Amino acid sequence: MQKTFFIGLILLFFSCDDGDLTIETIDFDSVDMQNCDTADINTTVFFKINGDETLILELQSGLLLNEVSTTEIESEIGSGSQLTYRVFSDDVTSTYFCSEIPTTEPTVLSEITAEKGTLFINTTAVEEDSLSFLHTITLSEVTFETDDDSRLTDLTINNFGEVTTTISE
Repeated sequence: MQKTFFIGLILLFFSCDDGDLTIETIDFDSVDMQNCDTADINTTVFFKINGDETLILELQSGLLLNEVSTTEIESEIGSGSQLTYRVFSDDVTSTYFCSEIPTTEPTVLSEITAEKGTLFINTTAVEEDSLSFLHTITLSEVTFETDDDSRLTDLTINNFGEVTTTISE
């Protein structure tokens, strides 16, 4: 009886694997989009922070325009705009992205770049004046593939966020 218990205990011990980081979901819909400084039509980097996870969006140049869009502006992720998911060793703040001198902590544990997907931008005029424009950024059919060729599922990142730009007088 003791031999069976001991063998079972050994099998249980060796069957556990805590070594690999497995990401099953990416959920940033309830997190606000941020950028460094005041956004304008030349701003191309936006990010969302959720504790020790971030989602970084690098827009293709020229997508934000200070004019009302008649159709949604579209950019392919992977070939035009870039979307990157990072996991850090500790909680991260906007200082990590906005410092002139890059910080060394927290460290990046995992980084996955989206292979494909589509980014849409819809621009409307802000009603209070005719000099401000609201850009709504949404994502569709984003696919992240890890180094071992597995795909991430249940990607809840459709609404990336909104940013307002202003025409300077």
